[in-house]
Amino acid sequence: MTLKIHIDGSAPPYEQVRAQISEQARAGVLPVGYRLPTVRGLAESLGLAANTVAKAYRALEEDGVIETRGRNGTFVAAAGSAAEREAAAAASAYAERARRLGLDEDAALAAVRHALRAAYGS
Repeated sequence: MTLKIHIDGSAPPYEQVRAQISEQARAGVLPVGYRLPTVRGLAESLGLAANTVAKAYRALEEDGVIETRGRNGTFVAAAGSAAEREAAAAASAYAERARRLGLDEDAALAAVRHALRAAYGS
């Protein structure tokens, strides 16, 4: 696993760790079942605080990209289908909420596009 952290970058270090591990897992560079370094081990190798890496691991676990197996360690999960299911559920919940708020389809889509541009930095 290779991660590059740019301290002077616009994204916070924990987000860079999260994004890079997520991308490598989804691309298959980190295969399902790959054991990740410990929080402290990765923090030391990247020159980051342990809390920074722990925050990234928590976000990755919430996203279903990794799973912690107690004392056995942290592993890449079979996230592809789980991530897609979670995204579909979130989209469905958003659509229902937008309808209840009285937004028409164009306004609801505009809100999603704006949120996606903000999240992906484009």
